[in-house]
Amino acid sequence: MNMTEVMKARHSVRQYIDKPLSKDVISALQKEIDACNKESGLNIQLVINEPKAFDGFMAHYGKFSGVTNYIAMIGEKNASLDEKCGYYGERLVLLAQQLGLNTCWVAMTYSKIKTAFEVRRGEKLCVVIALGYGKTQGVMHKSKKVEDVVKAEGALPEWFKKGVEAALLAPTAMNQQKFLFSLKDNRVSVKAGHGFYTKMDLGIVKYHFEIGAGNNGWKWNQ
Repeated sequence: MNMTEVMKARHSVRQYIDKPLSKDVISALQKEIDACNKESGLNIQLVINEPKAFDGFMAHYGKFSGVTNYIAMIGEKNASLDEKCGYYGERLVLLAQQLGLNTCWVAMTYSKIKTAFEVRRGEKLCVVIALGYGKTQGVMHKSKKVEDVVKAEGALPEWFKKGVEAALLAPTAMNQQKFLFSLKDNRVSVKAGHGFYTKMDLGIVKYHFEIGAGNNGWKWNQ
C-alpha cells in the first residue's frame, strides 16, 4: 500500500476491540516517536494499556469505547506548538494505519491521567491520538474540491494538484477543511482559516501536501 492509499484508507475510529498491541507494533511506533521527537523537539509519548483516559463522561459522550492506547502530543508552550503537533502527529497516524491500526485525533473528550505521561516544566499536553484495532475502519467524510481551497492564477502544475488532493484527505477538526493554498514561482503557501484547532489542522494538512507533491523543486513560502 503506497502512501496515497494509506491516506485514503485512514478514517477516524472511536470504538475499539479488546486486542493488545504486539511487541513489534509497539516497537515500530516507539521508533518513529523517537525520530519525531529528535527532529521536532517535541516530547511525544506512547501510552499503552491505560483505560482511564477514555473511561469518563466526556469520552462516553464522544462515543469512545475500548480505548486503552494513545499517543500524547506534548511540547514546549510556544506559538508553533499546535502546528508542530499536527504535523508530527499525522506522521504517526499514517504509520499506525500502515501497521494495521486505527486512530482518532482527540482534543477534548478525554481525561488527563497525570501518571500516564510526563509533562515537563514549560510544556503542555496539546492533544492525544487514540489508537488500536477498531471495530470498523471508519467512514469517509464529504470533502471540498481542489478549486475550493486554492487561490492561484493559470494552470496548476500536476505536483501542486496532487499535493492539494492529498491535503484534502487530511483529517481536520469537525471536518472543516479551513485552509487555503496558493502558489507563486514554485513557492507554496497555506493559510489556516478561523476556528477551533485550525493551527493543528494546518500541520496535518502540510504533512499530507508534502507526501502528495513529492520532491519537485518546490518549497514552502516561510
